[in-house]
Amino acid sequence: MAYMSGNVRMESKMEGGLMAGLKRSLSGASLFLLKYTPQGGVGTIGLAGKAPGKVLDLDLGQGSWIVQKTGYLGSETTVKLDMALQKRMGSMLFGGEGLILQRLSGTGRAFVHACGDLNVVDLAPGQQYKVSTANAVAWEESVAYDISAVGGIKTALFSGEGLFVTTLTGPGRIVIQSMTLGDLAESLIPYLPQQSS
Repeated sequence: MAYMSGNVRMESKMEGGLMAGLKRSLSGASLFLLKYTPQGGVGTIGLAGKAPGKVLDLDLGQGSWIVQKTGYLGSETTVKLDMALQKRMGSMLFGGEGLILQRLSGTGRAFVHACGDLNVVDLAPGQQYKVSTANAVAWEESVAYDISAVGGIKTALFSGEGLFVTTLTGPGRIVIQSMTLGDLAESLIPYLPQQSS
């Protein structure tokens, strides 16, 4: 929460009990969730991420979404936040997202955050996008997620893209970020104060 109107009451709750809270915490969210309730009318809540970037709202009435581990910001109470596990060993080890992801299901709106700018692409059935690892922010559950080699040895060694790319195959919508948190940190290193010996 970045800000809220004065008539909003904030309360910490362990939604769904201890097991649901533990699964949430393993997926990168909090053990406890904050519930915001307006008193005597409409209230305002401002959500923000921990790094420069964008916030995107997802309509879960259209279907469930898989989100990178640090993507979830908040949602309406009709949205269920759960842990999602990678299904393929290659995706776990080389996909850039890790073993555990977040699954958003139910109805209503959920809000996700990622660094940089966000590009939403609607993939047709069988249409593929190859995305630099860790740049895939979220995708509808109907989208297949896998990793593939970037190309030949020369391409892998000299392209600066690494050995693998994430492959997303439609149908469904995907969200891609223009910059990861690691990219942002690396770009700031030359501007940080240096210790003199």
